[in-house]
Amino acid sequence: MTPEEKLKSLGIELPELPMPLGSYVPFVRTGDLVFLSGMLPLKEGKLITTGRVGEAVTLEEANACARAAAVNALAVLKSAAGGLDKVVRCVMINGFVASADDFVDQPKVINGASDLIFQVFGDQGLHARTAVGVNVLPLKSPVEIAFIFEVRAQALPRS
Repeated sequence: MTPEEKLKSLGIELPELPMPLGSYVPFVRTGDLVFLSGMLPLKEGKLITTGRVGEAVTLEEANACARAAAVNALAVLKSAAGGLDKVVRCVMINGFVASADDFVDQPKVINGASDLIFQVFGDQGLHARTAVGVNVLPLKSPVEIAFIFEVRAQALPRS
């Protein structure tokens, strides 16, 4: 199955490209690597939930937020690569979790993103990762996740 077919089988429709919330671009491509800016768990332009995990947000809610951030990342990746079928592999996921002082399950939160990437790309979705607890994130988001993907080289135009 293609990545797009896998998304369809999971009942996931990619959203419109999320607009940057500041002075940056949603991705930078250099050679065969695509670096995605930090993705928030936005749905229809609004955060799914707000607050710190272990206080206002449960582990389960935060895991769903990480999954939603990964869905947004796939929308940006599709645009950056010219299609999800151009993805060679997910290289790295850097996850940030707004955490209560005593919350220590950041890896379980970011599994929401990691698991989706694996479901969509199979072994090509296996990646290196960080999962870091922070005090606060933009807009009081519970999670923010940045991604690095390797994609097939674009053909150079003939002169």
